[in-house]
Amino acid sequence: MIVWINGTHGAGKTTTSALVRELIPNARVLDAEKVGETLMDITPALPGRGTENFQHWPPWRPLVVETARRVLDYTGGTLVIPMTVLVEEYWREISAGLAQHSIEVRHFVLHADQDTLRGRIEGEHVVPSPFGLAHLAPYAEAARTWLHGAAEVVDTTHLTPAQAAAHIAEAVGAHRP
Repeated sequence: MIVWINGTHGAGKTTTSALVRELIPNARVLDAEKVGETLMDITPALPGRGTENFQHWPPWRPLVVETARRVLDYTGGTLVIPMTVLVEEYWREISAGLAQHSIEVRHFVLHADQDTLRGRIEGEHVVPSPFGLAHLAPYAEAARTWLHGAAEVVDTTHLTPAQAAAHIAEAVGAHRP
């Protein structure tokens, strides 16, 4: 099984994923961003829409599917994947690819209101992440148009990461005592 934890920057994906891993027996965290970083290291740079977001490169999506499939074939268990995907076409490609390999995916979105997200991003570093702040509007649009309908929404506005992780672990029926 894959527990995909989606949401924009500042939602708590990385922290929550590490905690979810502790609550689900035989779980591992796979950072799909590392697949993108590998693509970004190719020289000369890959053609396309630029390097500001590796998700726009067509190889990223099937490589995430293949990496997850191979890891699950090797280890079994559950992969927890913290990764923002805000483009519906990209999510459909990834989820269809995983389905072709009969891999169950539980898709969760960590949600918080815009003011909370902005506060988290601005409080994260001395200089707030321009990348994170720039993705607040695209997240809001994705949430409004398709994302919340394609996932189980966990509102983290008033939850700690531990509470969000417990909610996800209980939802997948694999909570460690």
